[in-house]
Amino acid sequence: MKKALIIMLVITLSVLTSCAGKDEVRQGHSPEQKTENAEESAEMRSITMMINDEKVEVTWENNESVKALAELASESPLVIDTSMYGGFEQVGSIGTTLPNSDVNITTKPGDIVLYSGSNMVVFYGSNSWSYTRLGQIENLSESELEELLGSNNVKITLAVE
Repeated sequence: MKKALIIMLVITLSVLTSCAGKDEVRQGHSPEQKTENAEESAEMRSITMMINDEKVEVTWENNESVKALAELASESPLVIDTSMYGGFEQVGSIGTTLPNSDVNITTKPGDIVLYSGSNMVVFYGSNSWSYTRLGQIENLSESELEELLGSNNVKITLAVE
């Protein structure tokens, strides 16, 4: 009796396990679609950023906020007029609210974050607050970032290539 119960349990688990795999394919988790998702992530990272007339290299986060930003910028270039604030950042309205997942962080020069779901902030200094990370400007020193961002209001243009 015990042996028969164990055999039935093993058969039941085998059937359930094989059904789970079929459901994954039916629900759209095929290998082809996993490749498409990876391509979407690569596409998301093809957002180019211009600060005034200077193109800057950015490593973008892989999150819903950046995906939504990429979607906005793919329709037409997204221009964000920013204002200096606090002597360490440029802040500007995106013009819409993006999905966000704010957490308390301490930023560093070059960080790009989403503030209150609808404002982009680019740091040339540091601050601690609740933000959603968007990306990081690469290959510019702290003094280069301060020169680029710290003397006047700037225009940020985002486009998807």
